Amino acid sequence: MRFSKMLIPTIKEAPSDAMLPSHIYLLRAGFIQSVGSGLYNFLPLGKKSLDRVRQVVKDELDRAGCLEVDLAFVTPAELWRESGRFEKYGKELLRFKDRKDNEFVLGPTHEEMMVNLVRQSVKSYKQLPLHLYQIKTKFRDEIRPRFGLMRGREFLMEDGYSFHKDEADMKREFANMEVTYSKIFERLGLDFRVVEADSGAIGGSGSKEFMVLADSGEDTIVVCDNCEYGANIEAAVRKPKEAPQYNKDEELEMSEGEFHTPNVKTIQELSEFFHINPHHLIKAVAKKALYDESKEKIAIFFIRGNDELEETKACNSVGANELIDISEDELEKAGLVAGFIGFENLPEAVIYRIDSELKGETNLIMGANRKDYHCIGVSIPSKEELFADLVAVQEGDICTKCGGKLHYTKGIEVGHIFQLGTRYSKPLGATFLDENGKSQPFVMGTYGIGVSRLLAAIIEQHHDDKGCIWTKESSPFDIEIIVSNISKDAEREAGEELYNTLSSKGFNVLLDDRKERFGFKMKDFELIGIPLAIVIGKKLADKKVELIKRESLEREDIDLDNIVSKIEEIF
Repeated sequence: MRFSKMLIPTIKEAPSDAMLPSHIYLLRAGFIQSVGSGLYNFLPLGKKSLDRVRQVVKDELDRAGCLEVDLAFVTPAELWRESGRFEKYGKELLRFKDRKDNEFVLGPTHEEMMVNLVRQSVKSYKQLPLHLYQIKTKFRDEIRPRFGLMRGREFLMEDGYSFHKDEADMKREFANMEVTYSKIFERLGLDFRVVEADSGAIGGSGSKEFMVLADSGEDTIVVCDNCEYGANIEAAVRKPKEAPQYNKDEELEMSEGEFHTPNVKTIQELSEFFHINPHHLIKAVAKKALYDESKEKIAIFFIRGNDELEETKACNSVGANELIDISEDELEKAGLVAGFIGFENLPEAVIYRIDSELKGETNLIMGANRKDYHCIGVSIPSKEELFADLVAVQEGDICTKCGGKLHYTKGIEVGHIFQLGTRYSKPLGATFLDENGKSQPFVMGTYGIGVSRLLAAIIEQHHDDKGCIWTKESSPFDIEIIVSNISKDAEREAGEELYNTLSSKGFNVLLDDRKERFGFKMKDFELIGIPLAIVIGKKLADKKVELIKRESLEREDIDLDNIVSKIEEIF
């Protein structure tokens, strides 16, 4: 391809709303063009990179035995009602009606559509297992689109769905997809980590995320400094904290009862009042839990005084769609006193959960559910249904797998795999006949990769202060030939000959044949970020060309007669 014939509108300055390197450089280098909040056009360079990344994803999925399909983007709302997600998914699901008043959604994900396909087509266990996937545009009406391709409203996604006769076979495919996805990200040259994750709106019994490590990542990941353990903060677990030793001034003989604590509301105030470590105090975190059909309840979560609530865990523990803050006035109307809440004598309308690490604990202090009083000598109730993992793992906590210390890092989620079980097949009535002729619901897994997001993730990890640095499998071109002075016949002819030779050998080559200054061409090469450049200039008189590696900007003089074999050796 000739630079002079391509649309590559490079610009010196990025728009003021572009903050991340990937957003800045993809705009400046002419890969994408903004057309609205969270909406982007892919220009020729961007489309070439997107197609190359897409092909890597397709290659590995096909090799793993998955079958590609292409489902309708517009989905009947009735399918989402059958699965129970029409209300639960929230405002990110774009709903609309056609001219006949039929209701539809733009699919952010296609579980319902794929189950509908399979329930009409697969009737026997003999047709299982089956793994279908598509690489297709999706739409999610993000409340605050930002960071370019990282969090857009319209995006290209690979979503796969596997169907099995039992859970054991589903888990086999889940493990197969963990390996397959890892191969995809390795081919794309990404430094990533597979972490335990929350299943979110998709549902299911277990999931893992593939996180590209980057300081600009939106997700906080908890990792161990001693083993391979990693988890999203929303799903991370730790070894229970050990109780600290009492100091002499902390010793307190506590018999069960109430204790007058005037104006002592916070954990710090309570700790100072009783001269006791916050580990032995119970913190009550009040939230409003939102459910389908505009239903809401007050939810109280009880954790240790030296812990923090992890809201996703808390939300899941009460089966809510979302948790929001609640005011002191709302608490008062419900018969609760902010700063003095405990789990004894709570109003019946209030739901509550206790962190699992408090199970079996005694001699604690918590609110008495009346102003200016706390209960002392508190023992935790034994009802199993009250307990859930509620705490946010903190840096320095201990790993459950090896005893090492946990710490935070940042990541960009580029893939997610789920063990769905019968979460969708049961409500949608998707069944097959087993070996005994009995009707059984399909056991499912689902798997997704943010294909367009991968372009941003690659540049977040691979860039410098000059521009993009594409990896071999993601670059729009393998090589760029830069003719220093196109008006010089010898340089132009050598460039043309080399371009034709490399192209005939299967390399994807960009020939910069523009009538521009050499410095201008070099700045475009550095901004666009093609892995290799061959400069044909003054050294041609000595039958030499210059080979430049974009990653390091290392330069090497190569004999013109040897440059093709050198390129073949590199690739």
